[in-house]
Amino acid sequence: MGDDISMKFLQQLLVIDENLGTEEVKALKFLCSDLISFKKLEAVESAQDIFKLLMAEDYLNKEDTFILAELLYRIRCHFLLQKLGYTKETVQENLHWKGKVSQYRYMLYELSEDITSEDLKRAMFLLRNKLPKKLTNMSSLELLTFLEKQDLLAENNLQILEKICVDISPDLLKTVNKYKMERVSLAQQESNLPVKEAASFSHHSCEGLFRSGGDVQLLTSSQETTIKSLGSNIHDTYTEEFGSLQEHAGSMHFIASRQDDKVVNVMHGISAEQPARISNPESKTEKLMTYKMDGPHRGYCLIINNFSFIGTLQKRRGSCKDAEVLAQVFTWLGLDVKTYEDKTSEEIEKLMQEWRSMKDLKDRDCFVCCILSHGESGSVYGIDEQQVPIRTIMSYFSARQCPQLAEKPKLFFIQACQGKKIQQAVYIEADAQNPDLLPTQQVVSPSESIPEEADFLLGMATVNGYVSFRHIHEGTWYIQALCNKLQLLVPR
Repeated sequence: MGDDISMKFLQQLLVIDENLGTEEVKALKFLCSDLISFKKLEAVESAQDIFKLLMAEDYLNKEDTFILAELLYRIRCHFLLQKLGYTKETVQENLHWKGKVSQYRYMLYELSEDITSEDLKRAMFLLRNKLPKKLTNMSSLELLTFLEKQDLLAENNLQILEKICVDISPDLLKTVNKYKMERVSLAQQESNLPVKEAASFSHHSCEGLFRSGGDVQLLTSSQETTIKSLGSNIHDTYTEEFGSLQEHAGSMHFIASRQDDKVVNVMHGISAEQPARISNPESKTEKLMTYKMDGPHRGYCLIINNFSFIGTLQKRRGSCKDAEVLAQVFTWLGLDVKTYEDKTSEEIEKLMQEWRSMKDLKDRDCFVCCILSHGESGSVYGIDEQQVPIRTIMSYFSARQCPQLAEKPKLFFIQACQGKKIQQAVYIEADAQNPDLLPTQQVVSPSESIPEEADFLLGMATVNGYVSFRHIHEGTWYIQALCNKLQLLVPR
């Protein structure tokens, strides 16, 4: 019976070995570096070799296969877990007390996964004086292993690694910082206190918002971002908001309109009122109405930047660039900016509840909320990969739920995919004529009452069902274009 069990165990290992390619074997070797000496690992050519070494060190046997399950989970070969009787969920539950791969080792592996070929070239150039002169090509894992062997990288020696990350792509530093926070205190990481962003920024721009006949409209020019050859090599530079697709171009719309024909010139100062034309098909008169911006404080800008996700969704490289430029621009516009990073779905809703209850909102002229994350139709993802409906997020700030912001502009900018489809280009010969206004678009008489969901602006990076594009170094097209227009067209 014992021989039968041993044979079954070895057959399981053989099946797993047959399903692992060269890159997976390299990843396993690297993750085992703290368990098996470099010298022994150098002779490894297949997954079978790694299994033998693990069994020789008594990490792996027929009674306990968790180390192998952990390794497969770490390299995201979840489909092989069932061969050992595990699921992704059971591995996650047991990692904290049965896991053998150190946080340090896994941090380096995650880092290697995020390093692009261009990043690697730049890193090797920066390290050219420390690398062998004959060595012209290596993988990111090989580079990290070399640095360790040369005592240039260790669990308590991350200075060179951090310097390289800053120089080649600041987003990479998030992985290192996350590891350092976990080392210091898990409790400190979970509290995730907000970081206030501030800076001055070079000139950029907003769009003309206007209301025509009671229907709030937005003149947007998100397509103005320079796009060279959309169809060529897009996967080399751009990544997506939904796992492995792309973030596409931007769009904006209002979800509710006011009955008093106020112009949504929300960032405008008191003395520099900018005219906005409101067409009335009957009288052809022009009206000028703006939100008051004469309170003690301009307002709050809340930024939620979800970069690193717990499950299968990819890291949102380039998102830090978006968060940074949003903080700079809204600070420049006079708002107090609060930035939160890597929030679960539950934490996002908890944040909304906390903010709607803030007493000093009554002294603020407006409220802005920017959410940068992966998404699906009508929702955004928390880092736990659970969806939060966009309408739910906005509902916390309705006139009924948050009376402190009644009759004040509330702007929501969502950078997240809303599906998996990619919008195709449509070529036109000339601009179409403006259609006649529909009956529902005619001017509504002002009233002393307001709709519960009045004074909302919702800006979306893409339309329902489609992806949106994100550059891994420069950020998303939508957020970068939005900030560009805000600084270019909005007077302070």
